[in-house]
Amino acid sequence: MLRPGRRKRDTNAIGEISESAIATRFLQLGYMLLLPYGGNQRYDMMIEDDEGETWRIQCKTAWANKDGTVLTFNTANHNVTGKNKQWRNYRGQCDFFAVYYEPLNKVYLVPVDEVGTVEASLRLAPAKNNQGKHVRWARDYELEDE
Repeated sequence: MLRPGRRKRDTNAIGEISESAIATRFLQLGYMLLLPYGGNQRYDMMIEDDEGETWRIQCKTAWANKDGTVLTFNTANHNVTGKNKQWRNYRGQCDFFAVYYEPLNKVYLVPVDEVGTVEASLRLAPAKNNQGKHVRWARDYELEDE
């Protein structure tokens, strides 16, 4: 019988889990999945629909706040070159963030141009003050069968 692997869940492993879940979801929904060769692209995958239209996808892993009502994900990454540690956003370099949240096993598809350039959030439950204006509801971005 196989035993669970001993690999530690570092940021690379977490990212690989998210990418796998996202890729699986796109395939389940009938998209053609295209994976770029090498690691120098500013997107992780491309998807193609039945009509041949393609979109560049950047995969992200979400985390929840303390009370589990808000999911947050990074919309930029660190460009580390020597002492230069600048954040680089994805505007113009990919079309969507595909965001995976493992505890709910859900994938959310968020247009890059609809969120901030460093971080974004998706709300799972109403705020304590019931504010609803300018709220980005997770359910509106969930990748599910129509």
